[in-house]
Amino acid sequence: MPRKVTKAIFPVAGLGTRFLPATKSIPKEIMTLVDRPLIQYAIDEARAAGIKEFIFVTSRGKGALEDYFDNAPVLEQELRKKGKTELLETLKNTNMDSGAIAYIRQHKALGLGHAVWCARRLIANEPFAVILPDDVIAAEKPCLQQMVEAYEETGGSMVAAMEVAPDKAHLYGVLDLDQDMGKIVHVKGMVEKPEPGKAPSSLAVIGRYILSPKVLQNLNRIKSGAGGEIQLTDAIAREIEEGRDVYGYRFDGQRFDCGSKAGFLQATVSFALARPDLRDELAQYLHTVTEHSKAAE
Repeated sequence: MPRKVTKAIFPVAGLGTRFLPATKSIPKEIMTLVDRPLIQYAIDEARAAGIKEFIFVTSRGKGALEDYFDNAPVLEQELRKKGKTELLETLKNTNMDSGAIAYIRQHKALGLGHAVWCARRLIANEPFAVILPDDVIAAEKPCLQQMVEAYEETGGSMVAAMEVAPDKAHLYGVLDLDQDMGKIVHVKGMVEKPEPGKAPSSLAVIGRYILSPKVLQNLNRIKSGAGGEIQLTDAIAREIEEGRDVYGYRFDGQRFDCGSKAGFLQATVSFALARPDLRDELAQYLHTVTEHSKAAE
């Protein structure tokens, strides 16, 4: 049976330029989706999967992200004084135990592979998860929890995968399948951002990974790949070349690309409509807007 996955890396060093001017002073990861920051969705998903140690790969200007997970004694005292127990309970989920969270600096933007490699000393020789907060997944059972349960059966390394249209495949790392077993696929290769029409399948990798520590050793040896960056998919592909198992996992749920403005807006609407306290009012508003649009055509 494979070792338990208790550590997760959160690469959050990006500048968030697509969301300027908001990200001039606010890290993108604490921009709110309804009333929770993006990073909170990622943390909640990791906790549900049994993660105990949280490693953030950050960069200059991310101080607000670090503060978010700290205790806020003055605010808590004020809420307690006013008897706002529900809000106090909500705040509890944002606090991290001392020693559970670590911050590593990525000094140069050299890609996702490099960001993961920066955390190598904290991972040591254990399997670990990687969660990209830009990918928010709405699911009955959190995506990483689904993967951890599958990984307990398979071992090796595992990536979350979803079907994409052929004209979108060039935007992703794409799996070359050896064996398709339904939810789980055995992988014989990975291609990062294939040229249009040359993708080996329609299964694309998205931002959830469970990786063998050997992937970190592979990153030590890899030079820059697609886009001049150190690609994580190249290090995972080397696992396959060296005869170790890599799997793709078709997760249940809907993925939103919150690294784009359109994806962020779609996620906001979807998550708000799933909330009993917001659903009716928002649905009525959207209906009104739609009717007005039709009338204007």
